[in-house]
Amino acid sequence: MHHSIIKSITAFICLALLPQFSSADEAMTVNIKRLKLETAMRIAQAAIAQCRKEGVQIGVTVVDRGGHPQVMLRDVLAMDITIEISKKKAHTALAFNAALSTLEGRFTKPFQVAKIDPIVISAGGIPINIGGTIMGGIGVSGAPSGETDEKCAKAGLEAVAADLEMEGS
Repeated sequence: MHHSIIKSITAFICLALLPQFSSADEAMTVNIKRLKLETAMRIAQAAIAQCRKEGVQIGVTVVDRGGHPQVMLRDVLAMDITIEISKKKAHTALAFNAALSTLEGRFTKPFQVAKIDPIVISAGGIPINIGGTIMGGIGVSGAPSGETDEKCAKAGLEAVAADLEMEGS
């Protein structure tokens, strides 16, 4: 009889400790939100529309959270190089989670991070950060100033921000 009581107590202790080891709070995977293609396209088209209002034609790239191009558009008269530059701006804004205009002048010493090939520290790139979740980056190139490039990138984000925020809540 004594042996069965010890077995019961041991079983009870094991069951009491079990939730600590298999807690739902400690999942082995994470859910990652990604932009749908249609959302990335809306961003790019809104950026082009804003730049057209400014009287300039640009290239725009929207990268996903991994820094991979999801949408790349070049307006009819924008130079070919705008696509490569916009891609690098989008990637850099994502990597630093900051508008590139806030990074200008930050990397001035030789051999710093600004010298890495896919990095461009020039206004016109912003992260897609909704409610603390980084979903990608937007890069715009082709306007006479980085300030205008950034204005167009922000217009792209504003075109979807409210919908993304609603979906996240």
